[in-house]
Amino acid sequence: LTHHLGADARKILRLREKVKNEKESGNLPNITLNDMVCFAVIQALVKMPAINSHYTGDSIKIFNKVHLGVAVDTERGLLVPVLKNADDYSLRGLSVQLKAVAEKCRKGNIEPDLLQSDAASFTISNLGSYGIELFTPVLNLPQTGILGVNTITYRPADMGDGIIGMVPFIGLSLTYDHRAIDGAPASAFLREVKQQIENFNDTL
Repeated sequence: LTHHLGADARKILRLREKVKNEKESGNLPNITLNDMVCFAVIQALVKMPAINSHYTGDSIKIFNKVHLGVAVDTERGLLVPVLKNADDYSLRGLSVQLKAVAEKCRKGNIEPDLLQSDAASFTISNLGSYGIELFTPVLNLPQTGILGVNTITYRPADMGDGIIGMVPFIGLSLTYDHRAIDGAPASAFLREVKQQIENFNDTL
């Protein structure tokens, strides 16, 4: 089953502009919007770990650590390498590690064990750069959840004092295994991801 939700992206867009402005100093990695979304998802998984799990058919294994799978487009097709213990990293550290794992995939020297679907506890697939507004990501079994990240679109929103303005929203599509996760906790998790994005700490 897949649920879709949009998150106000103003904070992460402001942080992205800050990164661009400060990157020239050489002291800041190129932290992308995808890095920020991954960081927000990790925080949500730590807070609500039920979907950070595997369903084996007769049991559910919930992980204490976040082993994050990230879809990477390569010349050999789509690969999903895993960043182990992703919850151990700061935003800067996560950005560096995600780029390193993706680069290993593109060069073809990623460790085979890190490409196994059971190595990850949760996966993120980002099609935002292709302009995709909505999609249904496919589960990497035995994982119970995968988040699709869509492009940013502008929607009317209440700005307060009776003012309606156009606000950038990033689309989020959560596919989950309904045999392991009910609709209410899946929805609550997706809402938590939304809140993590909308309340993103913009200090670097």
